[in-house]
Amino acid sequence: MGQHVLPGNPPVEINLKRSGRARRISLRVSALDGRVTLTLPRGVTEKAGLAFAAEKADWLRRNAMRHGDVTLVAHGAVIPVEGRALTIAPGAGRSVRIDADRILVPGDPDRLPARLSGYLKTLARDRLASASDLYAARLGRNYTRITLRDTRSRWGSCASDGSLSYSWRLIMAPPEVLAYVAAHEVAHLAEMNHSDRFWAQVEKIHGPYKAQRNWLRSDGTGLHRIRFDPS
Repeated sequence: MGQHVLPGNPPVEINLKRSGRARRISLRVSALDGRVTLTLPRGVTEKAGLAFAAEKADWLRRNAMRHGDVTLVAHGAVIPVEGRALTIAPGAGRSVRIDADRILVPGDPDRLPARLSGYLKTLARDRLASASDLYAARLGRNYTRITLRDTRSRWGSCASDGSLSYSWRLIMAPPEVLAYVAAHEVAHLAEMNHSDRFWAQVEKIHGPYKAQRNWLRSDGTGLHRIRFDPS
């Protein structure tokens, strides 16, 4: 349904959506990045929904303060790429490139988030395809295709048809973490479960994995707090 801004100090951005299954107005603040979603059931107007949100303004602002570490992608911001902290800076030419501790993004600053996310997705596909090929060869199984998404509930998945899906944000994690996720999903080609047999396959094709798994649990949510869009 779009975005609205609840005025005040500070203003609160609200994403509106309508749900046929909702029975009442609901407000949700994402634990990942602090995004506010206002869900309206059928028959409730946007005006009524926004009035409800205005009544909860203090609660929304308190929750928003807990997510003060959200990084908006712009010149001068620092983001991780393959585990390295890089400062976003203007670049010359036509291509995004990494130079020492900077990632250089040419062109209109308004297009920066789209250009940078496009570069990171291309890099993620290359790294994830290489890792998936490696672990599939070790496992002796083939996958059918790779899909990249911006998933918020999981880092990867393996479907029964052999297709693999990954979060492109893994390119911001250390390379060994990306490799672990690839091994995890490839192992599902042999074991579509999380049994002891599955984890044995992960260790067989990847080696020890607990450090990488723990990194995702402790630091993975931070990758979702890097915002490539204003909403």
